[in-house]
Amino acid sequence: MTEKLTDVVMSKQHPMDNLLRQDRLPHIWCSGCGLGTILTCFVSALIKSGLDLQKVAVVSGIGCTGRAAGYLNLDGFHTTHGRAIPFATGLKLGNPELKVVVISGDGDLVAIGGNHFIHAARRNMDLTVICVNNFNYGMTSGQMGPTTPTDARTSTSPYGNAEHPFNVPYLAAASGATYVARWTALHVRRLERSILEALNKNGFGVVEVISPCPTYYGRWNKMGSALEQMGYYHEQSVIQHGIDPAKADIGLSGEIIVGRFVDVDKPTFGDLQRGFSQ
Repeated sequence: MTEKLTDVVMSKQHPMDNLLRQDRLPHIWCSGCGLGTILTCFVSALIKSGLDLQKVAVVSGIGCTGRAAGYLNLDGFHTTHGRAIPFATGLKLGNPELKVVVISGDGDLVAIGGNHFIHAARRNMDLTVICVNNFNYGMTSGQMGPTTPTDARTSTSPYGNAEHPFNVPYLAAASGATYVARWTALHVRRLERSILEALNKNGFGVVEVISPCPTYYGRWNKMGSALEQMGYYHEQSVIQHGIDPAKADIGLSGEIIVGRFVDVDKPTFGDLQRGFSQ
């Protein structure tokens, strides 16, 4: 009886199996990194979206988060550093029927790729962007990045960061994004819901996800284990839907403002382009 039950259990397929490249697993992300959880939230949201998976493409850049496209059993493109958004833009313009999703890190999207980020938002390109923010360049030994909080220590700012960081939701909203939200890797249900909302919305949607990097950023700033960092997210995250994103800066310590900040409708670049051609 036990063997038969085992056979039944083993024969059942996990609902996400079809969307993951099993031959690429286990993943190479560090123990305690939030990227596995974030990828699960994306896959779950994608399943719930009802989108035709044959018309979904995922684009990523270079960095820890850039590995995401390689683990997904979808049309995926691993592009050069900072060029995920222009590549995704070309993909969308070449085949407007596609739902194009960009999954990449803060360094890739708002440092070397920052100019592409703001202009895609300005044009309201119909893209969904998931920006995983771990406050440093985690793949290359934890250097200071464009979102590293003031005073935070990294391998290239061992005495503290003197550069004021980008507030990603504020940058996205000020540039023209139609959907902007921020959650942490702890807020799995809310994160999944926001990704689902962004997938089902036309226009440039940005979901920032604050994620622990215990190997570098957490260690440099004496934040404890990954579990302790998740505890910090639980204690310090404050949900404020609709708040002015300008008030959502993140410091080395203290509150993390999370929520859905922007959800508006306006014509996409594709809508305007088609209007001109008629």
